[in-house]
Order: sequence, then structure tokens, then C-alpha cells
Amino acid sequence: MPSRLFLASTSPYRRALLDRLGLRFEAEAPGVAEDLRPGETAAERALRLALAKAQAVAARHPTDWVLGSDQVAECDGRILEKPGNAGSCREQLLACSGRSARFHTAAALMRASPPALQQHVDCTTVHFRKLDAAEVARYVDRDRPFDCAGGFRCEGLGITLFESIDCSDPTALVGLPLIWSAGALRLAGFDALGPV
Repeated sequence: MPSRLFLASTSPYRRALLDRLGLRFEAEAPGVAEDLRPGETAAERALRLALAKAQAVAARHPTDWVLGSDQVAECDGRILEKPGNAGSCREQLLACSGRSARFHTAAALMRASPPALQQHVDCTTVHFRKLDAAEVARYVDRDRPFDCAGGFRCEGLGITLFESIDCSDPTALVGLPLIWSAGALRLAGFDALGPV
């Protein structure tokens, strides 16, 4: 079995998700700028950043395995950033009212030496119900999801904002597609159900 596994993220959401697999890992900040390049789709941006994060940490630990992930959300062709504050969060959620948003969650598992790479992009569609300003304000005040793409936490009160969610992996919406990640890690020698 490989000696170490790194999560190229300091996100508490991704750490909590990977913890569910019961594998030993270390979380390390990748230090990658999350910029948007002209002409880049949301899915392309998510995969590029997941790869960049994994590569940045793998450069420091070339013989270890590194899992990087990124999520980019879009609604009506507009990228939904992490709102950062209450005003931006309320504005973003009201813009999504009665609409559907797509969340592209990419993951990349790599080792620099000897080189190995697996990558994946998961797409989840969230259908928002019609929202009014008062309930959005109450939600934002209670959940304070300022560091979340789309401006909500589906694992918290954000679930009350939706009509439905279409997905193949419910953990992807939180920030890391665990179904794919468990399979990729198993191929790399990290079996969550194997002997301890």
C-alpha cells in the first residue's frame, strides 16, 4: 500500500467527506489561484483547478498520492462564485430563484513519480424553488454559507431552498465525489473496506 495520501485542500467540507472513508490522509493547502480563463466552461475550470491543486501538492510529495478537487457552479451561463458576504449571498440566491444551477465537481488523483493520474468531473443539477427576499435573508442569517459555491449548504438549511436535485453522487454537491474517489483510491491501493 502506498505510504501516504494527501488531500490537496484545507476545505473543512472536503476533509469531512474524505474522513468518511476511514483512510489516513494529510490535508495540505495547494496554494493555487482560482482564476477564470476566457472562454473556459465551468466544467473545464473545475477540472483544471482540481489538477492544478493535485499537481502543486504532488510536486512537494512526488512519491505519494494526492487527491485534488474543485467545484464550479453556474446558473444561466453565469458562474456562481463563493459569495463571501451576506449581501452577495442573498443576491446570488435570489438570482437562482425558480431556476436550475449546475455544479461541476472535479477530482484528480495523482502521483508524480512514477507518474499516474485518474480524473473525473461530476455534474449535479439543483432546481431551486421560487424564493422570496425575506426567506432568503432568514436562510443567509442562519446558515451563513459565505464560503460555499452557489451560496448555500445542501447539508444544512440550504436543502430547504430546492425543489429537487439530480445527481449520480450526492457527495459531489458538498465538494468531493466520494463514489468516484473511493474507486480511484481503491485502484491506487487505498481500500476503505480493506484490512486496517
